[in-house]
Amino acid sequence: MPYLGAHMSIAGGLHKAIDRIRKVGGTALQIFSKNQRQWKSPPLTEELVKKFFNNRSKWGDYPIAIHTSYLINLASSNEDLKKKSIDALADELNRAEILKIPYVILHPGSCGELPLDICLENVVKGIDKAISLAKCKNTNVLVENTSGQGTSLGSKLEELAYIITNSKYNEKIFVCIDTAHLFQAGYDIRDSKGYKNTFQSINKSIGIEKIKFFHLNDSKTELGSRVDRHEHIGKGHIGLQGFKLLLNDPRFKDHPMVLETPKGKDLKEDIENLKVLKSLMEDENKN
Repeated sequence: MPYLGAHMSIAGGLHKAIDRIRKVGGTALQIFSKNQRQWKSPPLTEELVKKFFNNRSKWGDYPIAIHTSYLINLASSNEDLKKKSIDALADELNRAEILKIPYVILHPGSCGELPLDICLENVVKGIDKAISLAKCKNTNVLVENTSGQGTSLGSKLEELAYIITNSKYNEKIFVCIDTAHLFQAGYDIRDSKGYKNTFQSINKSIGIEKIKFFHLNDSKTELGSRVDRHEHIGKGHIGLQGFKLLLNDPRFKDHPMVLETPKGKDLKEDIENLKVLKSLMEDENKN
């Protein structure tokens, strides 16, 4: 059975995210490791790390990923922004290493007016530089697919494949698949035929083995809209069948899958969405 969970706030401290995922009964977690609206944040103190590890030991040895700040744009033509982005990614990798979190999830970035080939090359060079600066041993970069809104990279599988193939650290570069972004980019996963074709395309271009993490989001917008809007599971244009196919795909039975759907402080929406997801699991896979 896949590990199901959600992105959780770190308000009050990193350890509080563990409290929140335990509250909803999740077995997978995504967090920001710091204020994602700022380039720099205070370093992790010994006390903060200890609290995080203590809470994590109470929760269990479940998978966790850090999502990088949305400020990061490795594709940019602006040299100052590129440097800030590289330094910020390196910092995230170092923080993940300290926290013993294996995955750092990254949006490829936006091109602006730059040609696609230069954008992709900027991303490859930026990731490589950040990894070399961080000197991380156990943490990997997961490049996330995007909806293609505006000039954002990563809506086409071939773009993700280029980044992985051309990085000199390709053994440390994997992907995170967001279901809403996949659908918004034009990959139909609503029924068996579309789902099969989509994952055949992923396997051909990237390789199924490169998928390490999933974001489970329904879509407020239609197939191929290129507009990134998340919806609760089964309430959007993907519908329940698409998620049922993914949850019961034996290739992903051990993968972490987290929600990034809207919610309030009481987390009742996460509880409901996780309940819906678990109801889609075939009987033999249920706990």
